[in-house]
Amino acid sequence: MLQVYQGGELTVVGFGGREILGQIDITKCRSQLLELIKNNGTKTLAFDLRGVKLLPSGMLGLMASLLKMKIAIHVYSPSNDVREVLKVTGLTKVITIHDLEGDGNGTT
Repeated sequence: MLQVYQGGELTVVGFGGREILGQIDITKCRSQLLELIKNNGTKTLAFDLRGVKLLPSGMLGLMASLLKMKIAIHVYSPSNDVREVLKVTGLTKVITIHDLEGDGNGTT
């Protein structure tokens, strides 16, 4: 499900480049993330979204609930469609978006 690239106060997770995350079990994903946060003393959770074209609404809700827990959320390399969804939902006001060089998405 989730791939953990780095653990610690800054924990980085990704989805293995899957284009659509519709098959992700949000309940399991939430449990895995909460365990990572607890075990690593995570203060910032970064999602590597390279290759992801669509985020399910449950993932957006999960991000919002993590924000309520005072976990900073960073998103790396969102597609233009994902970026638009984050903007429409207002999440761009409370999360940090980063573009990696060469991802073709411009800079926020």
